[in-house]
Amino acid sequence: MVKTIKMKTYDTEKSEVVKKITHGAYGDPKGFETTLLKTKNGDYFLYTNGGAESVYAKETITPFSKQRAQEFLKNS
Repeated sequence: MVKTIKMKTYDTEKSEVVKKITHGAYGDPKGFETTLLKTKNGDYFLYTNGGAESVYAKETITPFSKQRAQEFLKNS
């Protein structure tokens, strides 16, 4: 997924996966995944996606500050 937010482009294919968390099995309508990624420029973002009945039923990219990324890693 590629998304531009506030003049920055976030691309899940070209970014480094820092941490990926999966809830549920593949095909589970309530299952979802959250992936923290880092761009070549050092920007962090969270990619979320899930089944139709999950909290992340819609594929989304959310920019993260370095501090927020560290908090995500610490709490996950």
